[in-house]
Amino acid sequence: MNTYVKYVPNVFLAKCEQKYEKGDTITVTSKYGKENERIVHNLILEKDGFFYYSITRADGFNAQERAKRKSERYGRWAQSAEKKSTEYYEASKEGKDFLALAEPIKVGHHSEKRHRALIDRNWARVGKSVEYSDKASEHENKAEYWAKRANDINLSMPESLEYYEYKLEEAKEYHEGLKSGKHERTHSFSLTYAKKDVN
Repeated sequence: MNTYVKYVPNVFLAKCEQKYEKGDTITVTSKYGKENERIVHNLILEKDGFFYYSITRADGFNAQERAKRKSERYGRWAQSAEKKSTEYYEASKEGKDFLALAEPIKVGHHSEKRHRALIDRNWARVGKSVEYSDKASEHENKAEYWAKRANDINLSMPESLEYYEYKLEEAKEYHEGLKSGKHERTHSFSLTYAKKDVN
């Protein structure tokens, strides 16, 4: 049975009992028993009779698609919250002609209870309107964030390997340049950060 194993933070490998070739489609079982189809890419290591492969989803769903979906979902939620905010605001105008007169509450009069109830009802509706307006802006911010993430390139896309090979060469050249003095060290941790980028 093929299972997932954590390799580094946010990167999982397929732990397999048998050997596979690059491009093979395999079924990987999660710790909850859910089976997922994955495409094998590279053999990362062999250990204790198990083969560890880098894998991607077989359905083509990657981080960019996930970000697009999240952006769309937050956009829909923002519109819904804005609509509810407007509805509550419109409802808070109940009895506005009467309240516009600014007539004081007549204590002990038969209209006192209705007058207070009208003010309380409208006040609660305005509060709900503000609450949904805040939710709408929060969802809009999240939608914008995920829309920006929709253009990220990462290892969930097999076609990104060439991009990362180029970035690795660039990082190695910069690291070597810092060591040799070709590139200026802008602060005391420049070399450390450059080594981290290479890793």
